[in-house]
Amino acid sequence: MARRARPFPRSLRLRFALAILLWIAAGFVLIGFSLSSLVRRHVEAQFHDELAVHLEELAALTRLTPEGAPYLDRPLSDPRYAMPGSGFYWQVEREGHAPLRSGSMPQGTLDPELAHQPHIVHRLAPGPTGPTMTYGFAAPAPDGGPELHFLIATDERILNEVIAAFDRDLGRWLALLALGLFGTGSLVMLYVLRPLDRLGRAIAAVRHGSAHRMETGWPAEIEPLVDELNELLDTTDTMVSRARLEAGNLAHHLRTSLAILTDEAETLARGPAGDSATTLIEQCRRIARQLDWHLARARAGARAGAGTAIPQAILPIATAIERLHAGRGVRFVVGSGPAARLAVDEADFAEILSNLADNAGKWARTQVAIAWGVRAGEAVIQIVDDGPGIPEAQREAVFAAGTRLDERAPGHGLGLAIARDLARRYGGEIRLRGRDDGEDGLVVCLVLPLGAGGGQVADGRAAAARGSEWCRLSEPVRNFGPCRGVSGCSN
Repeated sequence: MARRARPFPRSLRLRFALAILLWIAAGFVLIGFSLSSLVRRHVEAQFHDELAVHLEELAALTRLTPEGAPYLDRPLSDPRYAMPGSGFYWQVEREGHAPLRSGSMPQGTLDPELAHQPHIVHRLAPGPTGPTMTYGFAAPAPDGGPELHFLIATDERILNEVIAAFDRDLGRWLALLALGLFGTGSLVMLYVLRPLDRLGRAIAAVRHGSAHRMETGWPAEIEPLVDELNELLDTTDTMVSRARLEAGNLAHHLRTSLAILTDEAETLARGPAGDSATTLIEQCRRIARQLDWHLARARAGARAGAGTAIPQAILPIATAIERLHAGRGVRFVVGSGPAARLAVDEADFAEILSNLADNAGKWARTQVAIAWGVRAGEAVIQIVDDGPGIPEAQREAVFAAGTRLDERAPGHGLGLAIARDLARRYGGEIRLRGRDDGEDGLVVCLVLPLGAGGGQVADGRAAAARGSEWCRLSEPVRNFGPCRGVSGCSN
């Protein structure tokens, strides 16, 4: 069975941070161990040199009484040998006489076995208060009698305390230096990775529609990638434009053929083959609806173009749709709202809004209101009419392609289906609900993502999952006046 690869952080910043941290930790552990060992050797060498010098000084100061007992002319030059408990000791022995000891050693003795050689011998040996670094040698006595045995020692704990104090200071210094290096390394990492952040923002701008191509001025290592991305964008634009053109040409030729077939079927319907002609007419109309449906889907861009600015894009659409319904006296009211840029192609936004506004105009008795707001990286647009409304149980069904609740109404039942399909292609959503003021009518809620300058792009599926609250504006449309920039309205 193959072993599964262990997960590794996907973030380059985290990888760099871990690498810097591990490198600093490993380097400083090695540096700390090396410095501690080096200092320990030097301190030990200094201790040994001092002990050897003091041992020779001890031998030089030793005198004999007329009875042959050893004594010192004067104390050793280091006063610590006279201080009880200082950890510095000396001892002089001669066979047949009491040992001579330093004032720092009120009890205990040093190991005399080290003082039986004519040259200096040293080793770690037991002492009055623990292990000691002990030096000793034997020298002939001036009176020709038994040898003199000289011993001098220092507690090992003194050496260890010196090394421990250095290690503590070294550890604090290395810790501060490590923090400083990690901080500066992090700043360097942020500086080095800034082009990648810029690359991500540039790609997001293209995807959201606020830019058409990647900008220039990249580091040499990233510039080839940007050039390839621009080539890919150009190729994609060419392919999409060509596909749209081919779809339009195909639709034109098919519509021409369908028109001829429909005319012939209507002619046949007046003759003896009326039933067959009626079936043929119905099938032609169904083909026309499917043609319109798929043509609208083909016109949707593979990616957003330069985006759409609101309210600039709303006013002309409202004006055009109002003229279509001028014969019924339906007035369109465009409210005020914040300026924003949608991450939606302008032609696709026009297709969405015109279908929704036209549908509202068909059912409105006197007027249609359009309002919008911006929040959390998305724009919420409401189209409110004062028509009969749609029962709640049927509101979702009207989005099915070809569905018409009233067959007497003009159209093919594709407007809402096309609008929702286009909105969802951009991560948006469309829902229907009743009016906030409780009057007859319908509220069409359209949510679309903002461009790169408007915050994080909203997820239409997540918005839909929140229920009806996602499409409510902070200031809901409770009345329809006054309008702005639409003909037939008083400002």
